[in-house]
Amino acid sequence: MNVLKNLYNYRELLKSNIKKEIRGKYKGSFLGILWSFINPLLQVFVYSIVFSYVMKMQIDHYLVYVVCGIIPWTFFTTVVNQGMVTVRTNASIIKKVYFPREILPISVVASGLVNFGISCVIILAFALGEGLGLSWMLIFVPIIALLQTFFSLGLVLICSAINVYVKDLEYIVQFILNMAFYATPILYDISIFPTSLRWVLNLNPLAHMVNAYRDIFMYHTVIAPSSWIYMIVVSIVVMMIGFAVFNRLQKGFAEEI
Repeated sequence: MNVLKNLYNYRELLKSNIKKEIRGKYKGSFLGILWSFINPLLQVFVYSIVFSYVMKMQIDHYLVYVVCGIIPWTFFTTVVNQGMVTVRTNASIIKKVYFPREILPISVVASGLVNFGISCVIILAFALGEGLGLSWMLIFVPIIALLQTFFSLGLVLICSAINVYVKDLEYIVQFILNMAFYATPILYDISIFPTSLRWVLNLNPLAHMVNAYRDIFMYHTVIAPSSWIYMIVVSIVVMMIGFAVFNRLQKGFAEEI
């Protein structure tokens, strides 16, 4: 409750910081916010060519399948990588002015959510282009995006706080993210693995989230109740742990950065 009170009291600072994160990401760039579309599109085309033609991945509407995985994954990795260093990159401000420190990671994640919302237009365009159409289930996209935001924010809070004390964390997290990419069903269907191994992949919350986006955009099917429960519980728990860790470690930020 204290966090919510602080955020409300400093809501104008939070708004301006989110705007700064959105504008600053593409400041000085000729294409600007169009990079939100270009980067994931390039990845989609490369992976689609490699896996559908070279590796003969047999999945219907594979281009849309990959798009539904790449764009949420890009949202996740972007906010984690940027949010992890946000406390250290704002060291000068932290040492001079008091404000709720959690505003920094929250601003990064919120700006990432805005870019993700824009990028969802790509998924819609590919789905329509492949003749998959639209369904009423699109109303669930904001809910899944919010759960992904909670999950991402929890990790960003933890990483940004620990990174102040352990500088090598950036390299460790980058390695983990590279491995997690292949542990998430972005380029493949989980059914290619034996049943005895699928439960391990299903422990990954992002696997459920990516498949939820596919259920909405591609298959127009109801998301399994077990997936809903798992995503909700994990996202909220990780976010709560993130705030607890950040609150515990932020007392020493000014001395360490």
